[in-house]
Amino acid sequence: MPKLIPVPNELTKPYWDAVNSRKLLIQYCSDCQKLQYPINPSCYHCSQATSLGWKEVEGKGEIIAAIVIEDGRLNRRMPDQPYNLAVISLDEDPTINFYSNLPGTEPYKAPIGAKVSVTFEEVSPDQLIPEWTVDIKEV
Repeated sequence: MPKLIPVPNELTKPYWDAVNSRKLLIQYCSDCQKLQYPINPSCYHCSQATSLGWKEVEGKGEIIAAIVIEDGRLNRRMPDQPYNLAVISLDEDPTINFYSNLPGTEPYKAPIGAKVSVTFEEVSPDQLIPEWTVDIKEV
């Protein structure tokens, strides 16, 4: 399925560099000791900007919701319809969610509640993106 190619900026570059090294980093605030995603210039919880750093997470989660895109309007994805769009809750912090197409899972077969692991897909010769796959024992 065609994926959007991210264009890192100064704020997001550490995240995308880690993804290209097959690691998942999440912003971490040393003041309030909270993780946050999506990436933001200040902490969502305490508004500090100078206390934000990065923390590597294990890349495990759970499917908390899923839909199937049957009639999406994104031209580059129309040929791939129908496809899954799942919401993944991160084990280290269930308030952090990612979206995934669930590579390897057929449309309409996304198992809500299943455990998933991050994987990294190549979208261009120099760029990976995180996706999530259902753990084999869950299928």
